[in-house]
Amino acid sequence: MASRDAIKDTAEEWQVVATATPFTGNKTSVRTDDVVMPDGAVVHRDYQVHPGSVAVLALDEAGRVLVLRQYRHPVRHKLWEIPAGLLDVPGENPLHAAQRELYEEAHVKAEDWRVLADVYTTPGGCDEAVRIFLARGVSDIEGERFEVAEEEADMELARVELKDLVRGVLAGELHNTCLAVGVLALTAALNGEGLDGLRPADAPWPARPFEA
Repeated sequence: MASRDAIKDTAEEWQVVATATPFTGNKTSVRTDDVVMPDGAVVHRDYQVHPGSVAVLALDEAGRVLVLRQYRHPVRHKLWEIPAGLLDVPGENPLHAAQRELYEEAHVKAEDWRVLADVYTTPGGCDEAVRIFLARGVSDIEGERFEVAEEEADMELARVELKDLVRGVLAGELHNTCLAVGVLALTAALNGEGLDGLRPADAPWPARPFEA
């Protein structure tokens, strides 16, 4: 049986003998690598190249989670999610990006920030890495709201009890990755070492190194 300290993901890179980019989009691209397997065979691996993302699980003064409902065309669903967005600038500080997304999507700011979880959303087919923050001390931002367009123009906002979101995830009613990981991680933290045991907002993130 493996020890607790041994259960950690480790960085590793197998030999790539050829690579191509058959598609380049606005924010992401598709790459094909020829990868050498342990038995010496060379196989094709297609995957989406992604800049990375941040997400924010924001708690208001009543302990409710700020969520939004947005249409997601690839899955043909309106999903309840937590505020999230792309790391648009290479090397961008993820905390700054998260603060921006919280303002743009929920029109609020937060005083206390911690790292809740770091995840790879679809490691078998995409290199997207997401840092999920916990934000507390939430308050409204004065002035006009950020102007939204396209899918975001139809977005709904709500504040929901944490236990109701957990129930929805476990019942198969809520499917967004960041929401599911966020609410379950927060629940585990509250039932474990507490929120003060979470990593600081500027904790290193090897998947997407950033400048302070």
